Amino acid sequence: MKILGKYSFNNGAEVVREQYPHLLDEVHTAIKNINANAHRSKRSRKKTMPGRMLYSPSSLTKAFEGILMPLGWKKIRVPCEYPTEYYTDDYIHQKQCQKAFREMDFLKENLGVEIQFGKYAFMVYNVCAKMTIFKNLKHIDTGIEIVPIKKFADYMSTGVSYFEQFVWDLKIRGISNIDIPVLILGIGVE
Repeated sequence: MKILGKYSFNNGAEVVREQYPHLLDEVHTAIKNINANAHRSKRSRKKTMPGRMLYSPSSLTKAFEGILMPLGWKKIRVPCEYPTEYYTDDYIHQKQCQKAFREMDFLKENLGVEIQFGKYAFMVYNVCAKMTIFKNLKHIDTGIEIVPIKKFADYMSTGVSYFEQFVWDLKIRGISNIDIPVLILGIGVE
């Protein structure tokens, strides 16, 4: 695969290059070493593209795991202890939701990496909420979000979001004082 788009959200590209050049090299190498055609293994059952062979998001994510984890990247999972004091007296609730957690795909040093081949809302959540949460918990200070470009997303399940849409929304949204630096990488197979 190739990196076909880069967007620096809140100076993410500059911060990653300055503070984590060795980790950025590892991410670039992982992307380059994934043969996307080996993951074109999902047969569509959708009416709009019946029988068409699509790229499998879960298989692609596993390919990233197979390359990055041996290099010392780890998944990080933090438990969620949800507050209960905001319920009304009329609501009967359990003390804790069982096994609730938040997870980041990859973490090494203080750099978090998320791979997102899913719905649009997850891309926005990763950059505008989850990465801030993991920063506040002192796990990361900077992030990389890897997403498909439009042309690549067209060969995945329906509803997969893409780099161009994501960048447009981030540019129009602007940067908040709680946003962390994130490098957005758009990948594809050209």
